Parts: sequence; C-alpha cells; structure tokens
Amino acid sequence: MFPKPLASLKPNTAAYESLPMVKPTGFREYDARWFFGEELNLMGVQAVGMGLGTLIGRMGVKREIVVGHDFRGYSASIKMALVTGLMAAGCKVRDIGLAMSPMAYFAQFELDVPCVAMVTASHNDNGWTGVKMGAQRPVTFGPDEMGALKKIVLEADFDLVGGGSYLFVEDFAQRYIRDLTNRPKVTRKLRVIAACGNGTAGAFAPQILEKLGVEVIPLDAELDHSFPRYNPNPEDMKMLHAMSDAVKEHGADVALGFDGDGDRCGVVDNHGEEIFADKIGVMLARDLCKVHGPSQFVVDVKSTGLFDADPELKRLGAKTDYWKTGHSYIKRRVRDLNALAGFEKSGHFFFNAPVGRGYDDGLVTAIAVIDMLDRNPTKSMAELYVEVPKTWGSPTMAPKCADEVKYEVVDRVVKRFEAMKAAGETVAGSPITSLVTVNGVRVGTPDGTWGLVRASSNKPELVVVVESPVSEQRMRDMFKAVDTVLRENPEVGAYNQTI
Repeated sequence: MFPKPLASLKPNTAAYESLPMVKPTGFREYDARWFFGEELNLMGVQAVGMGLGTLIGRMGVKREIVVGHDFRGYSASIKMALVTGLMAAGCKVRDIGLAMSPMAYFAQFELDVPCVAMVTASHNDNGWTGVKMGAQRPVTFGPDEMGALKKIVLEADFDLVGGGSYLFVEDFAQRYIRDLTNRPKVTRKLRVIAACGNGTAGAFAPQILEKLGVEVIPLDAELDHSFPRYNPNPEDMKMLHAMSDAVKEHGADVALGFDGDGDRCGVVDNHGEEIFADKIGVMLARDLCKVHGPSQFVVDVKSTGLFDADPELKRLGAKTDYWKTGHSYIKRRVRDLNALAGFEKSGHFFFNAPVGRGYDDGLVTAIAVIDMLDRNPTKSMAELYVEVPKTWGSPTMAPKCADEVKYEVVDRVVKRFEAMKAAGETVAGSPITSLVTVNGVRVGTPDGTWGLVRASSNKPELVVVVESPVSEQRMRDMFKAVDTVLRENPEVGAYNQTI
C-alpha cells in the first residue's frame, strides 16, 4: 500500500523523505499547481502519477500517455517521479523530453496517444511546478476530472495494476517544428522580435519563425530557469515593455512574446505599443472571417466587449460566445461549438481546423499574426490595430487572496452586485444593465463600460479587469467602483499591478 499523502511535512526530516506530501489546494479547476518543496515533495508527485494513471483507467481510456517537461531546474526530476507513478498504475509512457506544452498536445496526435501529462508551472514564479493533463484530445481536464483526481490522490485510492512501460521519443521537437513549418514561406519581408523571457520557448520559437521566411531577432531566448530579467509572461508589463524597447531598437514590424511553456503569445506593434491579447483576437477574427467566411468564435469573460460590438465583425457575420476564463474551459467550448477559434485575454488562443488542431499553441498564434500581416502587405501592425474601435482597457490585475477563501470571496462579490442591481443602485455613476456570472461577475453599464472580478484558477489571487469604450476616465471610474466592493472583504490583499 502506498501511504495517504499529507498536506504538509517539515523539509529535511526522515518523514519528508518517507511519506508523500500533496497540499490539497494544488488541485486547481483545470490543472495542478504547487510550490515545490513546501506543498509537494517527490513522493507526492509519485502519488499524483498513480492517481492520474488510476483515473485514466477508470475513465475507460487506454493507459498510454505522453509526458514532457518545461525548462526549470527541478522539472525533469518531477517528471520522472510522475512517470514512476504512472507506470505503477499500468501506463505506457512516451517521454518527449524538454518541451513546450503545445508540443505535448501535438504529440498526442503525432504519436496517436490518447493522454498527456505536461510538467510545467507555465509563467508562475520560480519554485512553482504543476501538471497540465488530458485524456480526450485536444481538450484538457476540467473541474470534474480534477475533482476526481484530487479524491483518488488524497485518499490513496490507487489501482496499481503494474505492467507499465517507458519509452523516450528521441528528437521529437523536430517533428513538431516540421509540422508547423511545412507550408509556403511568407512573401512579405518582415522583421520579427521573438521574445522568450529565458523560458522553454527559447529553444524552439526563433528557429520556427525563421523557417517561415521572416527575419528573426531573438530576445531573451537563452534558456535560464532563474528568469534573470522577468518571468516569461506576455501579460506582464515588464515583458511587454522589454518587447517594446526591442521593437524600437531594431525597427521591427512586430514583437511576439511567448510564456514559460509556450502555449501563449503576446504582441507588440511596430510602434512599440503593447496590444492586449483580446484586441489581437478581434484583429485575427476579422482576418479569419475574410478568409473562411462567417465564423463562430469563443472568448473568455475577461475579453473586450468589441467581439460583440465591432461593426466590422458584425458585417463579416462573426458570432461570439463569452465563456469561462481558463484554457481548459475555452478549449472545450471551442470543440463543443465547433468554433473556428477561441481567444483568451491571457493570450491562450485555440484554432480549430483548418488553422490548428483545437489546442492552445503560442507558435500557431504567432504564425496566425504573421499570416495576417502577410495578407495585408500595405498595412503595418499599428495600422491594422488602428482600424479596431478604440477602447480603454486595463491589464489583468491580481489582488492577493488565499486559495482557501478566494472562491468564497468571489461568491460574496457576486451577491453584492446582484443586490445592487436589484435595488437599482449605480456602479461608477451608472445603472447596472448586465451581470454575467458564468465565471465570477462581469458588471456592465449602458455605455458599454464593464468590470470583472473572478478567482484565479492557478494562483492564490483574484482577477480584476475593466474596460470602457467611452474614455479612460470611465475605465478608471469602473475600477474604483469594483475595487470599493472588493475592499469590503478583508481577505483581499494588494494588487500585483494596477492602472
């Protein structure tokens, strides 16, 4: 019998080396994240592998799985501990080695393997680790599967049937690179900054973009898991500002920034202006509708209201569904609605056939941006952006809030806004005309100004976003109103960044 995991153990003790530690809060809505050493030890990782293999078997899925790991100093050891657990539960493991998350998703198709477990903490700070998992390509686990996995692991309810095996897939990265670059080269002369934040994408992104026929200037592409300049996160203003400086220095046409595990892409235009990912989504939706005709799109509740309001998207016959934030949620919704694409404000983009295979891949997104520029040879990125109606939007802002209470706090905030609407109260000086509560609460006013509060799915934080199509002042008014409601809850701490 493998012991039941404990929520905490003291490091540098016999117990720490003899028992599994798995903090329950590490099981998030659609993946798993722990601070390694404090919330999870290697025996705990084994338990997660045993639990995942057990769950796969109980789902009636063939116990064959792709594994990969991102570029952090501890990720390879975590992956191998996970592998031992998977093998004990009877899984045939295909190890693709160092990889971006989309490479692991691609491997499910390329190797014809139903399941995936990618060891990555994405853009989280050093010290964090995690696993992105799936058993029904191209989608990854949602709350139901994560809840079942959590129960199996914490109760040590494992089916250790044995019979597992391990195979290392040599040079798999070249298969992924060929898949993305086996196409006509770009005809427009483009100079592109490939910003990697010293994360995993640095090993792959620059050469992929070069093979497309563009001039590539790598930025922080050297692998360095200490992340010496900033975390590889294209929502982080530090990374966006570095991309902006590089564009100005090199006279580039565009900067494309990739997060720690390569499934997201951020964009800075030829003037060095950061374009938030939801606005990039509007631009790509316009471009894709011109190529493929009227199309269905899915966006998350953090995204701009332009997906509904943009006159050009209306003219082109685009339809948009606003859905729950989270790569797993949007991925499933894109599949369920057979949408052409799904866009998240965080930079997770999902392209269905004929553009992609339905999963989030920062390089596929980068290629879509490059193709859009190639199809508009007389227009710069900035000129294409100017054609999108102006709105004033905030970056994603994250006030601290403990994992144990963040969902309760959001429930209180939802009820507060619902009570305000029922009582005819105003928000930011205007009536409340809409409340979207599919994921936290998105409160809207008659002039199109809105504010969102939701719980972060992978950090001890809340998420706040505001936008106004009227003015910067209206955006700031909405932020003040939303923050005032938030501050009624003493559990809410300081923001990571604000407007």
